[in-house]
Amino acid sequence: MPLYGRKMCSEKFPELYTDIFAKNLCDSLDYDFSELERKNNSFLYEVGSLEAAMRQLDIMWEIKEYLKTYPKATVVNLGCGLDETGKACDNGSCKIVNVDFPDVIEVRNQLISNYEREKNVACDLKDYSWMNEVDGSNGVIFFAAGVFHYFKRNEVKDLVLELSKRYVGGCLIFDSVGKLGLKLMMSKTLKNMGISDVEGLFYTNNPMQELNWSDKIKITSKGYMLGYYDMKSPNIRFSHRLLAKIGDDMMKMAINKIEFV
Repeated sequence: MPLYGRKMCSEKFPELYTDIFAKNLCDSLDYDFSELERKNNSFLYEVGSLEAAMRQLDIMWEIKEYLKTYPKATVVNLGCGLDETGKACDNGSCKIVNVDFPDVIEVRNQLISNYEREKNVACDLKDYSWMNEVDGSNGVIFFAAGVFHYFKRNEVKDLVLELSKRYVGGCLIFDSVGKLGLKLMMSKTLKNMGISDVEGLFYTNNPMQELNWSDKIKITSKGYMLGYYDMKSPNIRFSHRLLAKIGDDMMKMAINKIEFV
């Protein structure tokens, strides 16, 4: 679903967002996208695709900023699915690591070719053995897009604290929503996509306070619809921007950066 959403957003709002990897992969797949294509002109689906696109743009902005300081860093995609953000941010010298469940990595290996400095790791994120595959000696930036909603709060906390112990100088970028945002996402957005067997667990209404789990971390947070980009692009209507503001302000949609100090 996120893969096709990024492709659709690239086609509808190319001045705002372009994802050649999503387009090329969708075009090459032997998969019936007709049901999703029928929703192409649905306003709610359009907004959902914009959400996925803005989240990726925000995360890419943070990765590229980090690589300016640590050009040989490792970029780690947590819960990667079929996402190729690592490639989109590649500066020619960084390393890329993609982590997801074994069955997901099996499909990814069949569909996506890795760069020379890229590798896939098949592992549950809650099994920290995957960290043994991540070299942080030249810096490391982890990111999780649409992943932590399905973790328990203590699981997110434990993961953050473990990363902070192992990777001083690194950072973690991830998106979050507030309690209302999580409720709406579970009841409306996923239902609209035909997904009914997933439980949402993790939310935060005030990331700066609620994620302050240690004196070894530093937290910053921005709204993820309008916190990085103003969305003033062709084909972006007032109604899109209004819902984007509601998402940031009322549903507490945020991109959080946790630096390990």
